[in-house]
Amino acid sequence: MRSKTIYLFLILFTFHLFLNSPNLFAQSEISSSDTLLIGVAGTQPFVFPNSNDHKGIAVDIWEDLAAKKNWNYNYLYFDKVDVALSELTKGTIDVLVGPISITSSRLESMRFSQPFYNSSLAIVSRSDELTLWDKIKPFFSVKLLLAVGIFLFILSIVGTLLWLAERKNSPDQFPEDPINGIGNGMWLAVVTMSTVGYGDKAPVTLWGRIITGTWIIVSIIFATSMVAGIASTLTLNSMGTSTVKNIEQLANTKVTTLTGSPATPFLQENRAKVIDSNSLQEAMDKLQAKEVEAVVYDRPQLLYYLKQNQDENLYIAKAEYYKQGYGLAFPINSPLVYEVNRALLELSEHLETEKIIEEYLEKDE
Repeated sequence: MRSKTIYLFLILFTFHLFLNSPNLFAQSEISSSDTLLIGVAGTQPFVFPNSNDHKGIAVDIWEDLAAKKNWNYNYLYFDKVDVALSELTKGTIDVLVGPISITSSRLESMRFSQPFYNSSLAIVSRSDELTLWDKIKPFFSVKLLLAVGIFLFILSIVGTLLWLAERKNSPDQFPEDPINGIGNGMWLAVVTMSTVGYGDKAPVTLWGRIITGTWIIVSIIFATSMVAGIASTLTLNSMGTSTVKNIEQLANTKVTTLTGSPATPFLQENRAKVIDSNSLQEAMDKLQAKEVEAVVYDRPQLLYYLKQNQDENLYIAKAEYYKQGYGLAFPINSPLVYEVNRALLELSEHLETEKIIEEYLEKDE
């Protein structure tokens, strides 16, 4: 009987705690008297560490949501995002504000808010006029030379088959001498493929005509594709510039991105030779000095740079890669995540986030 009474008491006590603690599992509230230390890192237009005129997209969003929550805070600026992330994991700062990419690897040591901006990686390259060597360089590529070698090998096989089929019945066209005989066979194959039809050489045997007819059908497809490819390459190279339009063009070339950027593993996966830069301006300087062929970084930062430096002869590719969200970052056990996410939703619902972004970037971008 006594044990039942104790058991009933425990149930009533637990129920009492539950009623007086509306959400035992909710994260604790931050007192209005607390002062948060806010780390700030990143690049324009999300962060402007040395400007009195602009705070940046990320900073403006943080200040709006902090005002909603009546939070007090101080800023601590970092030159590099990776240094700021390191301090965040140590618990030195309470929140990291900036264009911080939300990645699966980072989630192992920190927490993120919901994205306040959806970004992607883009490519910026020089838009210089091609030199004569740049125009003819594609014709000396390994792939093209390999294709020519394969073509000559196939042509020699066709020439040999024609010589074997014709040498006895047409010795004047295909002499017994292998060099001259096979050479004449290859000549006939070339003339046939090009549809020139000089008439100086022609098969007279059944097997010779079968081989020639088969070669005509094959070469119609092969020659058309080859000529179209060469013509396209000539046209593009004679009219083109040095712009890079897709990631495939950057294989085995020098490319720069900012230290710690998610662009680094992306470039390594695509066989680019990665050179780190400490700032976007440093990366652009390397591009202009022709130390690298392209800059690969977050698209909004690149668009903002080009907007502010329209006199520079640069080109941003339309291709977008590795789409990612920017969020605010927190220590792994931070009690702020829930409240920040709620405030961000309120800002988004009232289009306040969109208005802030449009102050720095064009709406379509």
